Amino acid sequence: MIKTVDLTKKYGDFFAIKGIELDLDQGDVFGFIGPNGAGKTTTMRIIATLLNPTWGEAYVCGNSIYTKPKEIRRLVGYMPDFFGVYDDMKVIEYLEFFAAAYRINGKERARVCNEMLELVDLEFKRNAFANTLSRGQTQRLGLARVMLHNPQVLLLDEPASGLDPRARIQMRNLLKRLRDMGKTIVVSSHILPELADVCNKIGIIDRGVLEVNASVAEVMKQVKQKTTLLVSVSGDNDAAGKVLEEADIVESIESRVDHLLVTLKKEAEDYSDLPTMLVQAEHKITMFREEEINLESAFMALTKGMGQQAATKPPTTEPSKEEG
Repeated sequence: MIKTVDLTKKYGDFFAIKGIELDLDQGDVFGFIGPNGAGKTTTMRIIATLLNPTWGEAYVCGNSIYTKPKEIRRLVGYMPDFFGVYDDMKVIEYLEFFAAAYRINGKERARVCNEMLELVDLEFKRNAFANTLSRGQTQRLGLARVMLHNPQVLLLDEPASGLDPRARIQMRNLLKRLRDMGKTIVVSSHILPELADVCNKIGIIDRGVLEVNASVAEVMKQVKQKTTLLVSVSGDNDAAGKVLEEADIVESIESRVDHLLVTLKKEAEDYSDLPTMLVQAEHKITMFREEEINLESAFMALTKGMGQQAATKPPTTEPSKEEG
């Protein structure tokens, strides 16, 4: 659905993005993560055919950004971080105006607009003026607008930026609904928890360079080099820890408030003997499971030292002219 090859954008000697390589299939939700100014917006604008790269190539559904930009625009829904609404338009009028721009007419226009209002949970605001909406409601209205022509690909630039906690949850739930509809989504953010339970692939960009580009499962596997177990017994956890220390596969044991943190050696694959050891020592097991690593922990592990590396790079002679 989306493929980029050596995608690069320069301003003088400054690289806004450098050598971006993406390969996303239908239904993928790609979490594009990085600090402000890292190159997220530049990449998305190029894919949306709103900005030309200095060199490199990008394809959307097999269409080149150079030769078939009109076809790509029919396939893509692009929502920028901030966008304006017309002060004198009601919510339903706002959607009908853009539906007309997409040449959706008659009864079909009314049907599509009503469906989009329902999708983003704004039916109760259909007759409210667009400029009276909250930030979260405005973002959802913007998402309804880019969905009017039923695009196969969604490019969402910081859709949860500036939202309160409740609105962030609503936006995440909406992204899950779009994912379940089979849309291919690129969603950017500088706050990882916004994307942790939505995306199946992630890219971490820093100073225009895509430092990490992999599936969530691959990222977890990369970070999780050793298995860590959470173990608890009904009696003395410390006594249980002494039993487990005798196992050759155990590297270390840490005592926590109500459980043990048992780290296995890197080569350990089978730890099925450990529960048996505890039972034979007459301990009643109340918890025995692997510690789960969430995407936020993986992000912190993968990006450790990134900031220091960036700090050692020489400053650019020209500031970025592109946000994101």
